Amino acid sequence: MDTGVEHIVDLGLVNYVPHPSNPNYVVFRFADKKRADHFEELLKEKNIWFEKDTEQTKRKFYYLFGVSKRDFRSVQSINFAVESKNRSFLIPNAYFRWLVLLISVGMVVLAVVGYCMRPDLMIKPD
Repeated sequence: MDTGVEHIVDLGLVNYVPHPSNPNYVVFRFADKKRADHFEELLKEKNIWFEKDTEQTKRKFYYLFGVSKRDFRSVQSINFAVESKNRSFLIPNAYFRWLVLLISVGMVVLAVVGYCMRPDLMIKPD
């Protein structure tokens, strides 16, 4: 996991990959201890069996969780819950975030008004 991309399916967009040696398992990985602890807590709460391990690469320290493929849907919903609770905004500053939103909406409104005001739309062919 040095580059973050090991498998053709893993482009770094998700935090799980197929198990390297057992195709019946999926490995979820977290670089953040807080997320890993929350993930483990929810797995225990739902009584889902898992194996836990850690891995040190050149760049990051990963917390790994191996779960059975038959539990994948349940674990994936747990994964989504963990990521949503620990997410951050794309634009952290609230004023700048609203400014970008208002400018975007303004551009869309101007585009719609400009399209509706075209002279060739006003003239009806005979």
